[in-house]
Amino acid sequence: MAAYQYRIPAGIPGDVTRQSAAKIESQVLNSSLPFAGYGLFGKLASNKFVPVGSGDAASAVYGLLVRPYPITGANASDPLGTSVPPTTGLADVLRSGYANVKINAGTPAAGGQVYIRVAAAAAGKPIGGIEAAADSTNTIAVVGCIFMSAADASGNVEIAFNI
Repeated sequence: MAAYQYRIPAGIPGDVTRQSAAKIESQVLNSSLPFAGYGLFGKLASNKFVPVGSGDAASAVYGLLVRPYPITGANASDPLGTSVPPTTGLADVLRSGYANVKINAGTPAAGGQVYIRVAAAAAGKPIGGIEAAADSTNTIAVVGCIFMSAADASGNVEIAFNI
């Protein structure tokens, strides 16, 4: 029997947390620019959905890659498909709603601004990673995106995007 001493886990990165408020659309992925996992922001480039990356401006953010249901893209190292998105085909993109993400740096708090690292990658701070604190020109603020609470022990936290 398992017991939670303080708080249940916040969820799985890329999981839509409030389905009734979600606006999700399908976008085509670019196999040459794959996403490292679910719960990462992307942009449209040549009519395909690709990760936000090095040097991108805040205006480039289009949506958040979210997990489909039922989950697809499972492989031997990830049998449930919770962290490995497909590299081709269609993807679910959250344009407005609530979802779980993995925090890479900073301490998120309810109402706090969400940032994406776009320069100066470091240990635990990958390009495209989500952070809770600005880091000069190394991060961009995601317009209309805030944290809904503190992160759980695994660094998962709910965000509200374009609500």
